[in-house]
Amino acid sequence: PMTESYTYHSPTPTILLETQKPCILGVDEAGRGPVLGPMCFGVAYCAISEYEELIDEEYKDSKKLDEKKRELLLQRIINNQDNVGWGVRSLSPQDISTMTIRDKINLNAQSHSSTIQLIRDVIITGVNIKKIYVDTVGPPEKYRNLLAAQFPQQEIIVEKAADDKFPIVSAASICAKVTRDHILRDWSFIEENLTDPDLYKYGSGYPNEKTRLWLERNVYPNLLGFYPSIVRWHWKPARQILYNKG
Repeated sequence: PMTESYTYHSPTPTILLETQKPCILGVDEAGRGPVLGPMCFGVAYCAISEYEELIDEEYKDSKKLDEKKRELLLQRIINNQDNVGWGVRSLSPQDISTMTIRDKINLNAQSHSSTIQLIRDVIITGVNIKKIYVDTVGPPEKYRNLLAAQFPQQEIIVEKAADDKFPIVSAASICAKVTRDHILRDWSFIEENLTDPDLYKYGSGYPNEKTRLWLERNVYPNLLGFYPSIVRWHWKPARQILYNKG
């Protein structure tokens, strides 16, 4: 069960460390809008000289690819681990809500922090990152300045729809999206005595009718936030149902 946030990085490609080839890196996120499940951030990187060969035009914004294609493209990255590195940062639903309500850290700030952590993790390994591409969160120039202050040695490009313009960002988007999909699909409830016969029929977690009905069936006064831990309990749809229930 996902009870806390975590970070995963693939093994750093040895060839990138030994040759010190200049590398390109992309970052993107998945799961900003859902009321259920984690928010995930992906990073992908490779040598600039092999970029077009390794991360080709098949890599597009993960939202424009079906599940099978996303899985296939992530597997291609995994199979290329001698040349391509990747990683994910997954924020648990409970951490998202706690940081937002208790710590007054809004979602954009959480996203910025996770992105900076992923980039820093890669640079610390010794990979020669020269270019960083990021899909913007908030105003692009303001975000670029924030990243430039953290990474003054790298060229930083922050743009809207970067996941649709730059395949390295698309690859990161796919890493994030596939990770989130797997976590949500394989969710293990830690709470006992959950009585909903359709407990696992919550869909994508976006605040649609199916998710709303699931939330209404799964309000439990004995739980923190009155919901199982899969729920971002501070999200407006969740709070509205609690309010309606009195």
